[in-house]
Amino acid sequence: MRIGIPRALLYYQYYPMWQTFFEELGAEVVVSPPTTQAMLAEGSARVVADTCLPVKAFLGHVLSLVEQCDRIFIPAIRSVKKNTCNCSKALGLPDMTKAVIPESPPILDIDIDINRGKRVLYQAIYKLGRHFTWNPFRVRRAATAAWQAYLNYRELMSSQGLTPRQTIEKLSDAPETKGEMSSSYPAPTRATIALIGHPYIIYDEYISHRLVRRLETAGIKILTPKMLTIEELESAITRLAGRAYWAYEEEIVGAGGHYLQSGADGVIGIMTFGCGPDSLMMDMVARRAARPQATPFMSLTLEEHTAEAGLVTRLEAFTDMIHRKKRRQGSR
Repeated sequence: MRIGIPRALLYYQYYPMWQTFFEELGAEVVVSPPTTQAMLAEGSARVVADTCLPVKAFLGHVLSLVEQCDRIFIPAIRSVKKNTCNCSKALGLPDMTKAVIPESPPILDIDIDINRGKRVLYQAIYKLGRHFTWNPFRVRRAATAAWQAYLNYRELMSSQGLTPRQTIEKLSDAPETKGEMSSSYPAPTRATIALIGHPYIIYDEYISHRLVRRLETAGIKILTPKMLTIEELESAITRLAGRAYWAYEEEIVGAGGHYLQSGADGVIGIMTFGCGPDSLMMDMVARRAARPQATPFMSLTLEEHTAEAGLVTRLEAFTDMIHRKKRRQGSR
């Protein structure tokens, strides 16, 4: 059985775990290609204009997999931590996909809700595994291997300072995408900038207008939320917000609170237009950045019609400001 996984939304959060689970059960994993203008246009044509940009891109990825696989894996992730909730787009993604892409292959969905307890979670995992085998012990082994793959993925990023894309490449011993990575001869490091935002924005080269590559080419060392340990994130969240209600916003708040205090010469917050949770959480980070002696902070809001030239101009102005500040500090 060929299982399709869209290279969008939670792909950079969980892909090594998903890949391990399905391959342990004997399936072949097929990943959609990187986002393109045509892919985004096709996804946008299936939904109303108010739908957020990441979901439009996700639907475009699903469409690209229609003829490539037997099943498409789209989980409904309600919560990944006690007393937190996920964004509505992640909760209803399988049903939305079935409604707007009727030609899609059968969708493999699993309802993940930590708030309902471990027993319900284990039942959901076994139910998913029954599509491949009726042997519960085999499903359990696959789930255990998948969880270990996820822990290895997180540990590798935090211990070696790798981005999710670099980590996926390292784990698979092959380039994740052809022709998309930074130059083999990067410029000497002139400053360190932390990018805080969802991985499906930061690492999607089409949506982010190759933001990571632009900064690396300019000699900027990139830091991301995934490079922090869970303990570092939770400590910063407590200082900045007390508790973040939305599950995946915790990384943004925690990383923002951490990097504004140490480790970075500047912080760039990245979000998409129309995302309610992002706008609230990023505002918390911006308020902390407005305090005296805080690390320089810039917020970028991306949407379908974001002009690349305008984004480049803002990046150049921000990095120039950081370089001037470092030169002044060095001359003292």
